[in-house]
Amino acid sequence: MLTILGFGMVITFMYLIMTKRLSPLVALTLVPIGFALIGGFHAGLGPMMLDGIKKIAPTGILLMFAMLYFGVMIDAGLFDPIVDRILRLVKGDPLRIVIGTAVLALVISLDGDGSTTYMITVASMLPLYKRLKMNPLNLTCVALIASGLMNLTPWGGPTARAASALHLDVGDVFIPMVGPMLVAVCSLVGVAFWLGMKERRRLGFSLLTGRTAGGRMPSQVLPALVEDEEDRRMPPDETGEEDVRRPRLRWVNALLTAVLMVCLVVGVLPLPVLFMIAFALALVINYPDLAEQRRRMANHAGNVLAVVSLIFAAGIFTGILSGTGMVEAMSRSLLAVIPPALGPYFAPITALVSMPFTFFMSNDAFYFGVLPILTEAAGQYGVTPVEMARASLIGQPVHLLSPLVPSTYLLVGLAGVDFADHQRFTLKWAALVSLVLMAACLAFAIFPVVGTR
Repeated sequence: MLTILGFGMVITFMYLIMTKRLSPLVALTLVPIGFALIGGFHAGLGPMMLDGIKKIAPTGILLMFAMLYFGVMIDAGLFDPIVDRILRLVKGDPLRIVIGTAVLALVISLDGDGSTTYMITVASMLPLYKRLKMNPLNLTCVALIASGLMNLTPWGGPTARAASALHLDVGDVFIPMVGPMLVAVCSLVGVAFWLGMKERRRLGFSLLTGRTAGGRMPSQVLPALVEDEEDRRMPPDETGEEDVRRPRLRWVNALLTAVLMVCLVVGVLPLPVLFMIAFALALVINYPDLAEQRRRMANHAGNVLAVVSLIFAAGIFTGILSGTGMVEAMSRSLLAVIPPALGPYFAPITALVSMPFTFFMSNDAFYFGVLPILTEAAGQYGVTPVEMARASLIGQPVHLLSPLVPSTYLLVGLAGVDFADHQRFTLKWAALVSLVLMAACLAFAIFPVVGTR
């Protein structure tokens, strides 16, 4: 019964948001409540939802203040030099722009925080996409896959969860994965090349003439991109106040951001607290006037509210999914359908099922609920826990497409694309990169095709 309810709830939820019959916020809130009532869990419904909200609250606080912090940095013009340099390197070529997006996202993702990656990447690259009328889904696609790959670093989350769930050393899990990750990164660059070539053909860009279908040359496009205040820069307030850019404070802002990133990696304080402190300092340094501080916060309040409200709604969904026992029932039912003859192939099976499993449930549910069950079964066929931990990481590029991942809403919100459109566009490419990562792991013998027993 719980299995039917669980899969019914997930399928109903996905259908409603992908067909755009309900917004994600409404679906995340009402669908799980409806299925919990059908299952007779009305008595414990409140504590379940509250428990889910409590667990996700730090993430909500983190994203709220991270968005505000980087919003202030963007207002102050911290990333303007980065954008200008990229513009000169890509030379108005859609192919170079998409590849540049992938490379930039990969570099920024080294900090392990998808939200930071999305905010900086979108802030830097979206003006180019807008100006050249490129499809922003290319941007969200390569940025998400890059974040999914680099999320495999020990400080990214999934690797630490897998190691903790199976009581392993995180280094033993991660270090052998470096080689396959590099192969997967190359495949992402290949995807970016393909998407960039399609955009180049669609827009009619010619390397020989340097012209797009509109007849404009890079010498005409680049100054417009650099100087375009409407697309990339915050215009002066309608009240006639001066521009909010703070070029004289650029090095101060860069130093503050660098210190923040170091503190994030070292773990000086919890991430939400670090961003709260950094935002307060950024606001005071760049906009000491109290009225201007209010205007800066009001300027970003809409985006912050849209993202944070979805995060807390996702807390209701995951709280009910876990509190009712649906997650455990779903995982055990899926294991039961694996024929005994496939037992020796548990490692590649785990790699494959990690894609749908982590799409339909949170990383916590998969790594702490499903992975130990899979590992126990795989041990009977000679597959070691550390091999199972590595296999379980394969689906992370697909996982980030899940509607249960808060940072994905941030990505589509900043890029101005529809969530369902982003899923449909990106899924095949994310699955392809995951399969390349799996093939590389098998080639490097990171986990075996067949168990030793």
